[in-house]
Amino acid sequence: MSSKDEMREKALATAKQIAAKSPIAVYGTKKNLLYARDHPVNTSLEYAALWASAMLQSQDVLKAAMGVMSRQTPTFSKL
Repeated sequence: MSSKDEMREKALATAKQIAAKSPIAVYGTKKNLLYARDHPVNTSLEYAALWASAMLQSQDVLKAAMGVMSRQTPTFSKL
């Protein structure tokens, strides 16, 4: 197998892992990373705290916790 094929397989496996996560968490993570890239640490931490408090309001947290407890893959709502 070529390194190009291996890279493609690993990239697809990573994409599947990300796609199985909460869309709100994935979106929030992306927004936080982009924000942190262009802002000081203290401002970025405040921004991350605001996002975290907003994400805790979603049903995805409950679904993720129930998935862990039941050892089943949760199904998250689309954005």
